[in-house]
Amino acid sequence: MIALAGCEDALYLVEVGETVEGDDLAGREPGGRVERPRPVELVPAWLSATLVDVDASGSTVIVAVDRRPPLLASYDAGGTWSERGAGLPRGRAVALGENPDDVLFAARNRLYVSRNGGQFWRAVGVELPEINDTAWG
Repeated sequence: MIALAGCEDALYLVEVGETVEGDDLAGREPGGRVERPRPVELVPAWLSATLVDVDASGSTVIVAVDRRPPLLASYDAGGTWSERGAGLPRGRAVALGENPDDVLFAARNRLYVSRNGGQFWRAVGVELPEINDTAWG
């Protein structure tokens, strides 16, 4: 799978393998940007933390917030919420794949990937310049 990381200098394409050894920088597009919708209307009204980013796929909604743990997830279109990412640093962006179990989380210089809806995470083995945004490509 290809992860996109929008940085100040370029859009980076990162091949995300099954393990760190399978991760590789696949390309760099100077001036490129991540472009995807932000379904802000799905953010829970009771949220007291500062919203960082939000993404949705089907009935799955994931919200990045400026606190720890940095993620809230709903698997029933916002009916119930659970915290995710207890071991992750503060984040910059979050994105769901076509399969909502594939979650991409961007911290300052590193991407993190979960293949099980945000229960378990691993750092992607490519360090990047300061990341502003992320998406699956």
